[in-house]
Amino acid sequence: MMRKMTQAALVACLAVMATAAMAGPPERYLHVRVEDAANGESVNVNLPLSMAEKILPTVNHGNMHEGRVTISHGDMEGIDLRSILDAIRTAADSEFVTVKNHDQEVRVAKSNGNLVVHVRDSQKDGQKVDITVPMKVVDALFSTAKQDELDIVAAIRALGDAGEILLVTVEDATQHVRIWVDSSAGQEQ
Repeated sequence: MMRKMTQAALVACLAVMATAAMAGPPERYLHVRVEDAANGESVNVNLPLSMAEKILPTVNHGNMHEGRVTISHGDMEGIDLRSILDAIRTAADSEFVTVKNHDQEVRVAKSNGNLVVHVRDSQKDGQKVDITVPMKVVDALFSTAKQDELDIVAAIRALGDAGEILLVTVEDATQHVRIWVDSSAGQEQ
């Protein structure tokens, strides 16, 4: 009797594991929360990444076309951004740039496979900007064959594989902006 129960439990366990494996990873959501305490306004966006991946290629306006953004040649003249990113990707975790003056600090680093940027500006109501982007998302942005394009759809796909991550926070005395990815459909973070 015990053997049959053990076999039944094993079969049930394998069935649950197979179902979970077939279901695939959970849907990831891009969340944007903007709060402006000065006038009591707020904006919340909860967008499934799969939806963004389908919608972005349909937008053809300005520099945005087919899920890509064209960068003006003048903005990139004389800069081989792909070579710079390759150098960052292959470098060990480190703080690459730190600029400090009496009212501003900027730091650019690579940490745990992420490109990290921190900005502090005491002149602008104590503004703080923190950006963390997985290097595989940065790589995806530049995955297109054209030198003057950023592939936003590829970056969205890479975000889906990056797990739960806080991407951007911007804070000053009255405004707070937060952008993150997780598997929750609501604004819980």
